[in-house]
Amino acid sequence: MTEFRSNALIAMGGNLPSRAGSPQQTLVAAVAELSKRGLQVQSVSRFFQTPCFPAGEGPDYVNAVIQVSGDRSPDDLLSILHNVEADFARVRDQRWGMRTLDLDLIAIGDQVLPDPDTYRQWQGLVLEEQQNRAPDQLIVPHPRLQDRGFVLVPLCDIAPDWIHPVLGLSAVEMLAALPKATLAEVLPL
Repeated sequence: MTEFRSNALIAMGGNLPSRAGSPQQTLVAAVAELSKRGLQVQSVSRFFQTPCFPAGEGPDYVNAVIQVSGDRSPDDLLSILHNVEADFARVRDQRWGMRTLDLDLIAIGDQVLPDPDTYRQWQGLVLEEQQNRAPDQLIVPHPRLQDRGFVLVPLCDIAPDWIHPVLGLSAVEMLAALPKATLAEVLPL
């Protein structure tokens, strides 16, 4: 895989305290940790509070999106993200479960990984399959980012003109397509 040099977008979230403190303090500490590991943080969105999914399954989340650059392969970048999650006691025992820290690589410029056909297969999964299956390889852009207000609202803070390389829509256009009720759940902190 090729290296990335700019415009890698990472969605951040958490709803449990970590060694750094509250979920908001954890996100701040995670940004600092990513910088220590050689990633240049270009921008950080505001922080937002969003309800736990599924509803009522735990405390509200704190979410943000950051843009980083660096001389790493996409797989190396993903490894860094997983290692930082582990440093903040992220436990992967339940898909979409509560967590101290979640760092999702949502895009690397206009790259589609591993290939357009595999990407479309993951993007087309029905909700039940999404809850029970996890890919065994890096899928970029994130197959469901266009459906998630908790990603698109902070993404529009820092990269409103970013164009989804498969859908051909900007972050602002994807955000505008979401139901108003979804957007009303994403509250700035």
